[in-house]
Amino acid sequence: MAPVPDLPSEPQDDIEAYVGLARQAAEERARERGWTTVRSLPPGAIITMEYLVGRINFEVQDDVVHRSWQG
Repeated sequence: MAPVPDLPSEPQDDIEAYVGLARQAAEERARERGWTTVRSLPPGAIITMEYLVGRINFEVQDDVVHRSWQG
């Protein structure tokens, strides 16, 4: 049997804590906390929905995070 791969782990972080932050502050905090990919998107943006370990997504309107999710 093949060995189990060593899968990367997600940062232990409260995703909802980013809601209400300014875009730049949220992006900086996410990188400091170990997220390898930080993606800020406008509301209604068309995006791929594949799950990427280590990625955090922000929906940003008027330079404020209104929604956040991982993957």
